[in-house]
Amino acid sequence: MSDAEYHRPLGIGESAFEGLEEHLEDRSYEGREYRHVPDYRRGIERGTVLIGGEVVRGFPKVPRTLVLETGIPTQFEDRVVVEEKLNGYNVRVVRIEGERLAFTRSGMVCPFTTRIIGRLVDLEDLFDDHPEAMVCGEMIGPENPYTAHDYPEVDSLAFRAFDWRDRQSGDPLPVEARRERYDRYGVPQTRLFGSYDADEAADEVLRIVEDLETESREGVVMRSPDATTLLKYTTSASTRSDLAYAFSLPFDYGQPFMFRRLLREGFRTIEVDGSDEDARERAHELGEAILLSMREAIDTVNDGGTVGERHTVRASSETVEALLEHLRKQGLTLEIEADRREDGDRVLTFRKRVQSSNDKIENYLEGHVVTE
Repeated sequence: MSDAEYHRPLGIGESAFEGLEEHLEDRSYEGREYRHVPDYRRGIERGTVLIGGEVVRGFPKVPRTLVLETGIPTQFEDRVVVEEKLNGYNVRVVRIEGERLAFTRSGMVCPFTTRIIGRLVDLEDLFDDHPEAMVCGEMIGPENPYTAHDYPEVDSLAFRAFDWRDRQSGDPLPVEARRERYDRYGVPQTRLFGSYDADEAADEVLRIVEDLETESREGVVMRSPDATTLLKYTTSASTRSDLAYAFSLPFDYGQPFMFRRLLREGFRTIEVDGSDEDARERAHELGEAILLSMREAIDTVNDGGTVGERHTVRASSETVEALLEHLRKQGLTLEIEADRREDGDRVLTFRKRVQSSNDKIENYLEGHVVTE
């Protein structure tokens, strides 16, 4: 397929594609050239990839409700299927010209995930039977190069499928068919909590979220049975974790990131908290997440250390080197903290150094004033 013909599988006109082209980013993976859409453009999903005459659709943006009681019936007419939302990084796995590739949310081939996915789940029979499939899932666990989060059932790294889509059209399989297919191929999936009437689902979802809260898990994704309508809702524990992380790198995350999460808790005080005392307890926990993590960051720099994102990965030496090269090509400064061999794997702990927070904290400690 010539570049001029990509507009057809994308479902847009030639002039619209010409307008999209200037926003595409050129990449290569082991000699294979491709282009991707890094941000939502002209109705095309972020992460959409044009590669070798094929289109790999990005995963759609999932809206969030701040109030379950009114948000659910606004979005769903009949039944609502509720599944767990996991805290990791989103990948889409496809097979093109016999090669299995794993794409990140923004549309880049991740060399680490592409290499290690076969260790975590066998997708060969699935792709043999369904070559058009786009396997959508979350990579979770403590040994994770992008979003590390502890799950008691995961020692290192694991894959959990949460959607199945046509790689070109982006159309999803209905939830029941998707879960049956993944079970048939032995692909682990996110937890299914149940299907509920839309008018009665809010109480059930709130009960589920409260249980997830006690385990410090992230939240839920709600879907229509045909999987065309999606909605998410997350726990307070997830919000506090996000804010603690953001304020541990206080000058590297923008105000919109922080405000959106504070907004969630503001609405939750109305829907969930039964008294002023409950709201004050929520405020206390939120304040600790923000202030104590920032205090720790300032204290670290004050003692001569550096702050950044710490990750541990476990894989073959070749896979680890491919990951490090991938991250450095994105302009990241990496500090290797530990590097060892264990059971034939290379286990590497590294820190992604964040320049802004380190520099600004150091400057303010040295007496630089803040212009407000």
